Amino acid sequence: MTRSCPPDAGSSVVIADDTSAGVLSQVIADAFADLAVSRWLIPDPAARHRIFPGYFRLSVEHALADGIVCTTPGQDAVALWLPASETPAPPSEGYDERLAALTGPWIDRFRTFDQALEGRHPAGFAHHHLGILAVRPDRQGRGLGSALLRAHHAALDRDGIPAYLEASDLRTRRLYLAHGYADCGGPLAFPGAVMYPMVRPPRTDQPSGQATSGGLAGSAGPGPAPGWAR
Repeated sequence: MTRSCPPDAGSSVVIADDTSAGVLSQVIADAFADLAVSRWLIPDPAARHRIFPGYFRLSVEHALADGIVCTTPGQDAVALWLPASETPAPPSEGYDERLAALTGPWIDRFRTFDQALEGRHPAGFAHHHLGILAVRPDRQGRGLGSALLRAHHAALDRDGIPAYLEASDLRTRRLYLAHGYADCGGPLAFPGAVMYPMVRPPRTDQPSGQATSGGLAGSAGPGPAPGWAR
């Protein structure tokens, strides 16, 4: 598959390039700053706001290199998609060192978080992993996240590819249920936070011509991306 923007998405969805990494990392950091799991990862709000942009840049750069990054023309929402093979990919070289340098005294919590998500990631079938879906706080509630989902889901439906994600809370779980996802095993529990692994099978009832391009076939390059979606 090409990395071009889905043609039927109109002007609401575009594909990001390397020049967007800084802006989109900040969008994710702002959107995720007050999530329950974020408060567990870094309890100090000031440290969390300082560390999160660099932390999420690891995920943005990984998706830019090995997946597809959907955003809006104003770069106020972002979806990171990574194609995954039947077996999990190992961490990229140097990932743990970069993570430790970024997160400092909270590194053990981030390692625990990564290990918990990796342990629940489905195996045995190829799929696309929605590592992150985030909307800038002052733009939430306007359908931007749903537009990003629909654009890539159309490509997955056309190619018969399932999707997987970890919803960050019950509110986002309800959103993904409405987009065709279902629970994949039980919740993931962290101190003060619960996340919900979910899978979406490809739809086979799309009318001819409704599916759009933009998906990526094959397996992602190595390296974990935090799997949470808001």
